[in-house]
Amino acid sequence: MCEIKDEIKFGTDGWRGIISDNFTFENVRRVAQAIADYYNGKLLASGKNPQMAVGYDTRFLSEKYARTVSEVLVQNGISAILSDKPVPTPTVSFAVKHRKLDAGVMITASHNPADYNGIKIKTAAGGAAGTDITKEVERLIVERPEIKAGQPGKLVKADLTKDYINFLRHYISLPKIKNAKFRVLVDPMHGSGNSFIRDVLKGTRIKLDFTRQEINPSFGGLRPEPILENLLNTQKLLKNGKYDICLVLDGDADRIAAFTGDGEFINPQKVLGLLILHLAQDRKMSGGIVKTIVGSNMLDNIAAKLGRKLHETPVGFKYISELMINDDILVGGEEAGGMGFKNYIPERDGSLAGLLLLEMMVQRKKSIDRILKEMEKEFGRYYYVKDNVELKSLSVDIRDFRGVEQLLGKKVVKVSDDDGVKLICSDSSWLMFRGSGTEPIMRFYAESKNQSQAKKLLELGKEMILKGGAAVV
Repeated sequence: MCEIKDEIKFGTDGWRGIISDNFTFENVRRVAQAIADYYNGKLLASGKNPQMAVGYDTRFLSEKYARTVSEVLVQNGISAILSDKPVPTPTVSFAVKHRKLDAGVMITASHNPADYNGIKIKTAAGGAAGTDITKEVERLIVERPEIKAGQPGKLVKADLTKDYINFLRHYISLPKIKNAKFRVLVDPMHGSGNSFIRDVLKGTRIKLDFTRQEINPSFGGLRPEPILENLLNTQKLLKNGKYDICLVLDGDADRIAAFTGDGEFINPQKVLGLLILHLAQDRKMSGGIVKTIVGSNMLDNIAAKLGRKLHETPVGFKYISELMINDDILVGGEEAGGMGFKNYIPERDGSLAGLLLLEMMVQRKKSIDRILKEMEKEFGRYYYVKDNVELKSLSVDIRDFRGVEQLLGKKVVKVSDDDGVKLICSDSSWLMFRGSGTEPIMRFYAESKNQSQAKKLLELGKEMILKGGAAVV
């Protein structure tokens, strides 16, 4: 029997591992078996055979991993609908809810480097599986259940995209933007977002150009994460062209970043602020706002001005999903560009976020640059920065930082340790440390109204970790 390594743990959104190291076909089968055992145990007692959707992205071997998962599910009496092509993660989530299935499985490592792949579990509501599910699946993996023999279930391949595209065409105000003469650059970063925005906008006068649209499992040597350092060539294209906006999707198209037409990077926190304002002010939609603990102070200001309840969660969209299911939430978003919207699924969708930015430009009859400047003038211009350090080992305990009394001469007035350690200063600037839930990485976040101070806070955070004894790759 193949040994299952300790690394098979579900992080902020799914299990991720290095291909041919711990992400092997044998371990994929055993994770699939644990998922099957969980849902059979939950549903068979009520006389129901579970039904699941299985999708995959453009990563190396993703299609074969998806078929492997589907075959294991079928061997356990579960009916599986396998996507006939690479799809964004929200396509699978939407298919589960729209088709009234019991769960979904997505093969993706999202924004991780090309040598990673992963498995996400989606609930019947279309959201990310919470720890109540993933911890039980982890327990079943440890028990190492045998793969079931036989083929009592049903496996079909299907197009999961048609209903998804149709829904998005109705969610946005397509008649309002039909005659907009925008020129838009779309960068799907070689991921499964591919041409979905084009399909939704079919029949409009919006002109779309693409970069990095072709499938490339190596992602051109860059990780498919929509952060500025991975988008420098895209930024150059904007400076050489005449575009109104650029929309960037991550590897499985559930996250977004954007640029103004002249190449100014709009970080995801600002995109989230823009979309909150659009849905609340332009569309007159009700509901609260959700941000994570590493979210920008600007979002607090927006929520206060709009009179909306602001919820703050740990990092991980599964916590936002739970709130979207159980509360009246207008928009929920995380720092990395994942955003979910009311009257949809409790899940991130980068393509929908991008389409709503276009709708906002049409509704306000303004350029994205002008809308952005107006938001910052009213709610504050914040400089939000983050970075990662890959670690060989970590002997430093970040909880020791809870005793820090000042940062760069500013008094620390509040410490939060609900998810990592966040140090908040008297001038509202802050520094946060948090270990990745999916990789051997320490993440640093900082924010200030002064750009130089924000960068210095980030460097200070790295120094604190190194002085604490961390071994860096």
